[in-house]
Amino acid sequence: MATPMTATQMVSQLKKFGIPYKEYKSWRTHNRNHKGSWGPVHGLMVHHTGSDSKDQRALLYNGIAGLPGPLCHFGLAQDGTIHLIGWGRANHAGMGDDDVLKAVIAEKKIPTDNESNTDGNSRFYGVEIWYSGSHEMSDKQYATLRLLAAAICDFHDWSEGSVIGHGEWGSPGKWDPGYKPGRMMDMDAVRKDIKTTISKGKPSKPTDPTTPSKPKPKPTTPKFPGPGYFKPGAKNKYVTQLGKQLVKKGYGSFYKQGPGPEWTGVDRAAVKAFQKAQHWTGNDADGYPGPETWKRLFS
Repeated sequence: MATPMTATQMVSQLKKFGIPYKEYKSWRTHNRNHKGSWGPVHGLMVHHTGSDSKDQRALLYNGIAGLPGPLCHFGLAQDGTIHLIGWGRANHAGMGDDDVLKAVIAEKKIPTDNESNTDGNSRFYGVEIWYSGSHEMSDKQYATLRLLAAAICDFHDWSEGSVIGHGEWGSPGKWDPGYKPGRMMDMDAVRKDIKTTISKGKPSKPTDPTTPSKPKPKPTTPKFPGPGYFKPGAKNKYVTQLGKQLVKKGYGSFYKQGPGPEWTGVDRAAVKAFQKAQHWTGNDADGYPGPETWKRLFS
């Protein structure tokens, strides 16, 4: 339970977490407060817009017939930019299950929603992600979503348990945020990723060393040798180096023996699994390491 942030405080949180953002029209005073309270707030609700349109600001700001805007507080574009749409009560959550709200407040496992008896517009921040939901959101959108959730949780001292999908709330027929037609993302997995992001954003508590110590040198990521070293028939020390790192990262089950210096389908399968774990798709998860795969693997 918390008093909602002011618009200025929210902007400060976006800056603190390095989140790209743009302000749209009179977002700071654009709200539905004349229809009811906004607050106390208990969490962030995640939506998809149902459209892959590149600019959905006007729709979210103005609303549609029978559902006036703002329709959210944040619009999340395909390039990972947050567009600030409104601040205050917004028409995004609708009615939901009071048992779900109790679980969010307690930051416990979300129960199955089976009724709509509680006003969610007064209790949640809302982000609308600009995509149809019939496919996965972009990698940049997912990265920003995690940062946005971390920024909000950081301010209110919440955990990842304060983040839910619209499909968990109780509005009939809702399945956002989706990843294929009619199928909502695994929100427990999303919350797990958000937990990691929150943890990275928290500064460690300082300690008083009893004896002076020299700072340890920062580990350096080995330089990516180039894609030519990882192709059918290739045999070199970098393939072995890659395989050993994959084992360290938890992908050792792919190797019945080795890893060794010869690039094989086993290496590619392990790399592909690692890439998919980064929520990459298409050519970004083809099993062949590039500079970004190498960087993340050795970080």
